[in-house]
Amino acid sequence: MAYMNQEMKSTISKNLKPVLKKFGVKGSLSVRNHSTIVLTLKSGKIDFFADYGDSEDARKFGIDVNPYWFHEHFTGKSKQFLTEAFRALKSANWYDESDIQTDYFNTAYYFRINVGKWNKPYIME
Repeated sequence: MAYMNQEMKSTISKNLKPVLKKFGVKGSLSVRNHSTIVLTLKSGKIDFFADYGDSEDARKFGIDVNPYWFHEHFTGKSKQFLTEAFRALKSANWYDESDIQTDYFNTAYYFRINVGKWNKPYIME
């Protein structure tokens, strides 16, 4: 059963800080429903929207990054950053033994990355 707590969040935060610093991005971690760790990117030097396809809606409402298909939707620095960020998000003993064919879901916890929020857009620095 997926479970996320503050101790696991602390471990992830320690591994994520160097990634954020390396790419010049500011973000915050939060725990949602005791099962999901969420990284919300607030501002930075990376233009995620240009690397995503520069959609006006994405700039206005943010991007909820698909953790399984981001490598096909992003290019350039955004793709490099997301690869390292997802690796850091999985650093608290993450595992996934799910089998969707038998409707069996067993994972340590879920993870998300949001570029901005619907009420606070990501700001390019």
